[in-house]
Amino acid sequence: MTTILITGGAGFIGSHLTDRLLASGTNVVCLDNFNDYYDPAVKRRNIETALENPSYTLCEGDLRDRRLIGEVLDEHGPDLVVHLAAMAGVRPSLEDPLLYQEVNVIGTTNLLEEMNARSMKKLLFASSSSVYGDCPRIPFSESDPDIHPISPYGVTKLSGEHLCYAYHQLFDMDILCFRFFTVYGPRQRPDMAIHKFTILIDTGEPIRVFHEGKSSRDYTYIDDIIQGVLGGVDFVMDAAKPVFEVFNLGEATRVPLIELIGHIEAGLDKSANTIMMPGQPGDVVTTYADIEKAKRLLGYRPETPIKTGIDRFMAWYREGRGS
Repeated sequence: MTTILITGGAGFIGSHLTDRLLASGTNVVCLDNFNDYYDPAVKRRNIETALENPSYTLCEGDLRDRRLIGEVLDEHGPDLVVHLAAMAGVRPSLEDPLLYQEVNVIGTTNLLEEMNARSMKKLLFASSSSVYGDCPRIPFSESDPDIHPISPYGVTKLSGEHLCYAYHQLFDMDILCFRFFTVYGPRQRPDMAIHKFTILIDTGEPIRVFHEGKSSRDYTYIDDIIQGVLGGVDFVMDAAKPVFEVFNLGEATRVPLIELIGHIEAGLDKSANTIMMPGQPGDVVTTYADIEKAKRLLGYRPETPIKTGIDRFMAWYREGRGS
């Protein structure tokens, strides 16, 4: 039976991936440090069902603890590592860039080093659309040679991709890097726009709308992201020779922020109290994924339009899980 280690496995994306892998009969080992970036109890709820499954193991610890990483790899011998753990968020990275370097860059190096020491070759790395910065070439393409992240968070994610490529070149590791585009859905982090706006509108609090409401994002529903990651699992496990690839995972569409707020208002049957604001440092005006490569090599087929995804998120929120 295949064993997969998921770093950050109790988080939003990690817990959904865990559920899908357990349902397929895969052994899942979760490594998570339950930090206080947001309420750790949220992550505990995310994995309540998984903890009841005998094929699931929870390991609590930090990526900066290289010795612990080695112990987890020795004990569980995973066939593949899905590296999702990171300090997340563009704006917070401006406040504490050194922490983002320690976790996202040094932590990733620790994992790569410990994997290589044990001849463990297969890794999926969670990158971000933030690596593109304010790229003027739309849609964003993995083949674009000239990208410049504009936040410390984006820099750490691009650094992680470069580290992965170096270990692929040096040690024949099979690595895929996924650039996720604004993932949303049930269990979404409470600091992210859709979840945050939902709470504020629901409670009658004002929401600050940056870039005067003129920004747009490629919002990607969680089920579509998981489909792409699972395609990557198959791709790496079946690789006949060492591979390194970077993939965009998005919906390949742009949703204006004002339209997004309208969908949330409709889902709550409440009106938003909006305060128009200029752009903030580190924020980009738009994101838009070119997903042709993921379609071709991974069979990636996102199929959740924004209204459908918001409706599903609202159903989860009304159950009381998101407030």
